[in-house]
Amino acid sequence: MAIHVLSLSYGKDSLACLGAIEKLGWPLDRIVHAEVWATDTISADLPPMVEFKVHADKIIKERWGIEVEHYRADMTFQDIFYRPSKKYGICAFPTRKCNWCNGELKMPAIKKAINSFKNATLYVGIAADEPKRFHTLSDPKRSPLVEAGWTEAMCREWCEENDLLSPIYTTVTRGGCWFCYNQGVDQLRLLRKTYPDLWALLLKWDKDSPVSFKPDGHTVHDYDRRFFYEDLGLVPCDRKFRWKMLDGAQSSWLDALLTLDP
Repeated sequence: MAIHVLSLSYGKDSLACLGAIEKLGWPLDRIVHAEVWATDTISADLPPMVEFKVHADKIIKERWGIEVEHYRADMTFQDIFYRPSKKYGICAFPTRKCNWCNGELKMPAIKKAINSFKNATLYVGIAADEPKRFHTLSDPKRSPLVEAGWTEAMCREWCEENDLLSPIYTTVTRGGCWFCYNQGVDQLRLLRKTYPDLWALLLKWDKDSPVSFKPDGHTVHDYDRRFFYEDLGLVPCDRKFRWKMLDGAQSSWLDALLTLDP
């Protein structure tokens, strides 16, 4: 017998699928989610997102009577980071040419989820105003949002009304992995300030990595130094910043130290 499965990311569109499915009267048997882990005990999600998933799972269980199934790859980011490699000694940080995160961490988790059922209709969160993504839809992959005519704005409204809006839409917390090299400087600054334990782990990986954290050659330690001088007010925090400013900032900081009374 065919079953109907929702692939849940906890973003507004995939969560709003619950409302669209309800409106359409479509069947729903299972809900699956692919997890990524930094280490065996540390999630790739920031703490607010970890807490939100627990919150959302509870609401889903109470309202729809379905337990969200969480799947994860057999390995963590740290496992693969330190895996032996002929080129660098270890795999180290992903790069644009070798972005192993998706293939090694997320896809194995998704495959685990998919392989747990057969002959299933898979529901995905593609909104009605995302025509560029429609080409991915074909039996047995369907979007309740497209069928119900729900736009992204409508999905957000539904999530707000049902206490299911992720913190990635209400705070500066981004979605995705906290150790991703694609994140911007504002998010790295927030990570250092708000989650020092995670920042310390990222610095450790950075120290051990023969590959730079950013494609432009800058390291986590470079950003740590930049944020340190920002805290001292010696370099700007906006677009006026240039990396060469750090040398002048270091001189200013040392000069200030020399003027202190012994």
